[in-house]
Amino acid sequence: MIRPTTLGRLASIAVAISIAASAEDAPLDVVTAPLPGLLPDLVALYEDLHRNPELSGEEARTADTLAGRLRSLGFEVTTGIGGHGVVGVLRNGAGPTVLLRTDLDGLPVAEKTGVPHASRVAGRMHACGHDLHMTAWVGTATLLARARDRWHGTLFLVGQPAEEVGTGARAMLRDGLFERFPKPDSAIAIHASAEQPAGRVTYTSGWALANVDSVDLRIHGKGGHGAYPHRTVDPIVIAARTVMALQTLVARENNPLDPAVVTVGSIHGGTKHNVIPDDVALQLTVRSYTDDVRRRLLAGIERIAKAEAAAAGAPRDPEMTVDQGTPSTYNDPELTARVAGVLRRALGEVSVVEQPAVMGGEDFSEFGRAGVPAVILWVGAVDPAAHAAAETSGATLPALHSPLFAPDVERALSTAVRAETAVLLDLLR
Repeated sequence: MIRPTTLGRLASIAVAISIAASAEDAPLDVVTAPLPGLLPDLVALYEDLHRNPELSGEEARTADTLAGRLRSLGFEVTTGIGGHGVVGVLRNGAGPTVLLRTDLDGLPVAEKTGVPHASRVAGRMHACGHDLHMTAWVGTATLLARARDRWHGTLFLVGQPAEEVGTGARAMLRDGLFERFPKPDSAIAIHASAEQPAGRVTYTSGWALANVDSVDLRIHGKGGHGAYPHRTVDPIVIAARTVMALQTLVARENNPLDPAVVTVGSIHGGTKHNVIPDDVALQLTVRSYTDDVRRRLLAGIERIAKAEAAAAGAPRDPEMTVDQGTPSTYNDPELTARVAGVLRRALGEVSVVEQPAVMGGEDFSEFGRAGVPAVILWVGAVDPAAHAAAETSGATLPALHSPLFAPDVERALSTAVRAETAVLLDLLR
């Protein structure tokens, strides 16, 4: 239930954002004029999605909810694409085809926010803002469906499953996303930011997010009694040497101008103080931007692990498996420049900021690698007062994937809908 005070706040937020637009954006003001009236329903949708998160590959209810919304707006809707993927197509005469993506899945995180609309599903939570993305996606679809006289072409909405495990976009493409439906001329996505205040949108031109690879190493030795190490081949020592040697991949083998990360996040071996184990298992995350650096890092990890094992006289080579989660995301520079200009006119210069690339990953990259110019944008989700206080005190705000992540829904949602609508109206001219 939305209280009258909340309704007043929603209306004032929408009006404030609208005032920020220049006269040049009069068509945008016309299209977004219904937004104050839509916001209560959108907030209710957000709260429903937040209460009912579904993990990657299990997004049946979420997909049905979004599909129903699109059908009611007159979209041609297809479900079950690459799993629980949803596609909505709205044809509006001759013109370009523009893809707007949202992600559907939640995370295996137990919520600790204490908000009234907290997750009802034990151990699961929308801790990455996908509920915000979906709600903005529906809000933007609603505005554009009601304003077909303001744009021409084909609006191609994609609800993508399994983003958190990095497989959903690839699965949809393999299921014929760009063959069964019109291949888009451009693709847009947003992502909530836990580091920016609500009301702000940030962008990065070129490399924006990293290749993400998960590497499992199992180092083999010869176990025995800890009092008689000379009768063993200690895999813990081999593992320790391997961890230290891996640091040279970034520090000495990689061009300092090519970002790269090799992190050993987990090491497990042994069961007791005085027992040398037979095996040690390591888990690594490996990040890069270019495919060349990616290949060299993975080859270097295998080379170093084998060399350290051989130097210690290990009975056999280590075993290495690689789960290639997501490829790096490249924001098309020309499209990014156009989108940034549109956003500055729509939201105001101070609300649109360029930011450096990050080493996180996003499988929205798959659409760009399929030959479509693409841009992903960050939409601030932090209460502005909390953001300002944290900057002053140096406190750390709850990050994405944190059980305490709680967006400033009303402000963030208003900004996201206006930003998406502005960009789509420009691309669908």
